[in-house]
Amino acid sequence: MRILRLAAAAAFVLAGVGAAQAEDWSKVRIGTEGAYPPFNSLTADGQLVGFDIDIADALCAQMKVECEFVVQDWDGMIPALQAGKFDAVIASMSITEERLQKVDFSNKYYNTPPAIAVPKDSTLTGTTDADLAGVALGAQSSTTHSNYAEEKLPSADLKLYPTPDEYKLDVANGRIDAVIDDVVVLSDWLATEDGACCKLLGTLTPDPVINGAGAGIAIRKDNPELKAMLNDAIAAILANGTYKEINDKYFDFDVYGG
Repeated sequence: MRILRLAAAAAFVLAGVGAAQAEDWSKVRIGTEGAYPPFNSLTADGQLVGFDIDIADALCAQMKVECEFVVQDWDGMIPALQAGKFDAVIASMSITEERLQKVDFSNKYYNTPPAIAVPKDSTLTGTTDADLAGVALGAQSSTTHSNYAEEKLPSADLKLYPTPDEYKLDVANGRIDAVIDDVVVLSDWLATEDGACCKLLGTLTPDPVINGAGAGIAIRKDNPELKAMLNDAIAAILANGTYKEINDKYFDFDVYGG
């Protein structure tokens, strides 16, 4: 009888642990950077805006959950997710094998290629490694774009920055010769007064191993229910026209299928 009582007690405790670990997804905390326009940025009064933010809002509405945004520096994004600071990352994070070792991802919600921008008076004419030999090339650290430059453009002199704002300032002031980032991010910047210094040199052919399968929503590995909810919601907003409305608000081309 004592053994049976102990077994029953153990079962009760385990059941309690399982119930405590079950997530209530009526509220989802979303980490984003707020420094990567036009995908995510902060207005002068501290409001988050951009394609990532609108997509997140649409997904939350589709899932019928309350969402709370948490601003997080890019370099600490995955550690903060793993530590439970937020439940998902919607910050233009590419789905790569390296990141999949640490976190899980939803299906992609957009996919655009990398590109290189240079000052308007630059004499550079190509985007190959030979073309960029010895060129001071700026990139945001811990991104697929910096990884691409390290792997595919080893002859360039790569300079790493914590956010795109720093590399934009340096190329505008002549401290570096070129920058690499998503073509949409660079094109958006070039259309502004601050980006009037520069021009698009060309796009690059993505490497699936480095650049991944598009931007997805990062989640912790132990949240399969949240992953399923996000995947269902992505499919739903693609099907019902909500995605296209958001796409067309920011872009004159389809960013999903690139």
